[in-house]
Amino acid sequence: MKQSTKYGLLALGLITAAAAAHPALAASLPKNSAGFTVHAPQPWEWWFQPAASPIQKSIDWMMQFVLWIMFGVVLLVAGLLAYIMVKFRASVHPVPSTTTHNTLIEVIWTVAPALLLIVIFVPSLNMIYQQSNYKHPYMTVKVTGHQWYWEYQYLGAKGVDFTSYPIPPNQLKPGEIKQLSVDHPLVVPANRKIVFQITSGDVLHSFFIPSLGVQRYAIPGQYWHQWTKIDAPGVYYGECNQICGMNHDNMPIEIVALPMAQFQAWLAEAKADAAQGDVPPVHKYEVLAEAAAAKAASIAQPHLALASNASN
Repeated sequence: MKQSTKYGLLALGLITAAAAAHPALAASLPKNSAGFTVHAPQPWEWWFQPAASPIQKSIDWMMQFVLWIMFGVVLLVAGLLAYIMVKFRASVHPVPSTTTHNTLIEVIWTVAPALLLIVIFVPSLNMIYQQSNYKHPYMTVKVTGHQWYWEYQYLGAKGVDFTSYPIPPNQLKPGEIKQLSVDHPLVVPANRKIVFQITSGDVLHSFFIPSLGVQRYAIPGQYWHQWTKIDAPGVYYGECNQICGMNHDNMPIEIVALPMAQFQAWLAEAKADAAQGDVPPVHKYEVLAEAAAAKAASIAQPHLALASNASN
């Protein structure tokens, strides 16, 4: 077997093994000061970011499904090539065969790929249908791309409309990520269906959050939709991945998913701020999360004290 074939098989095997082991990596994600899991690119990441929504889980499954099929096809072809090179080498067959057709083999190599395509087509079609199901959302957020920042408008909350810029590197605080953390993150509830209504105010942009399976172009004069349902509270990062000008790298996306009670508290304050002509306070969600944690600790404290006294 040629060296290139060996290395190709080894590389494909390593990628397949990395894909199979990928779900375990989700448990090692870092947390921020509010105790929320941070979904951001990690050093030496080989695969998708750990899936945090039903759509991204489907995408991740589909990718692994097709990869295993590819792995089997490559193994089969490599095995056949190795067999042919050994079995029919010149030293064994000095006189080449004159066979030109084999009906059975020709039927097999026509039907087998067609069946494989059908096997791939069915779940692909189901995933496309799942991605286009925008019915019954909990809320809709209008997302507008600008050169070079994002604008978020909560269509069900009058006046809650603000812009989101990256935090300058010289103003970053501990726990914030260069070129990803923003001054005003998009705040949504966890475990609720959210529809993004995506457009652009100038040129082509792209609204892309890899861990949520969200990827839609923002096109001037058009509205494209994408939905997500975030599995758990956390901070989810993305960015514009459409080259939209010289400051294209200054369009990060930060989405904060809160438990419903905390989101409703944040939204109530955001509405009050909007009525005063202000934008929501920077990272107000962290204050709410810390307050909720402190309240939970104060409620649990008497039980801890009783347990301590009992042990004495």
